[in-house]
Amino acid sequence: MPRDQRTITAADILTLDQYNLIRADKRQESLLRKTLTRVHVGPNATAIFETWDSMWLQIQEMLRIEKGGAAQLVDEIAAYDPMIPKGAELTATLLFEVEDAVRRDAFLRKIGGVEHHIAIQLGSERIAARAEGDVQRTRESDGKASAVHFFHFDFTPAQIAAWQSGDGQAMLVIDHPEYGHAALFSADTRAFLARQCFA
Repeated sequence: MPRDQRTITAADILTLDQYNLIRADKRQESLLRKTLTRVHVGPNATAIFETWDSMWLQIQEMLRIEKGGAAQLVDEIAAYDPMIPKGAELTATLLFEVEDAVRRDAFLRKIGGVEHHIAIQLGSERIAARAEGDVQRTRESDGKASAVHFFHFDFTPAQIAAWQSGDGQAMLVIDHPEYGHAALFSADTRAFLARQCFA
């Protein structure tokens, strides 16, 4: 598995029979990993920072559920490989969660454009989120935000060194006028993401 190349290829993917033999262990690993990669920002937002392993597992699970074979595998790799951190970035899936459907709809209509209001604050440095791909995350027709977003945070070498040092505060910040919250990264999360995501 070319973790060191920070990409997933067809050769990395197990057959369904092979995957089923280790699935329980891999899902348990995923739960443990999420204790280090999940960051709650305010009452309604959760960011899950991605790694090679999280994207590999996502592809395997999609293949297991949909059973689309080789044709599906091409699409899954195209969808998830870009979210593997490439050595000078962090990547995250951001979920806005409101249990009640009516309240959720109203909330998402209030936070249109939120994708432009997300950043990592690392000491005095602000690292703005960059949305993955060309997918529209706020509808032009009514300004409603998507409940799911995919982001890259591009680090300079100096910012990587600052992250790895553990010095100072690191926060995930959402500064939308209708949703202003921040959450500190724990020391354990910083150390884990430094090992997994930076070259």
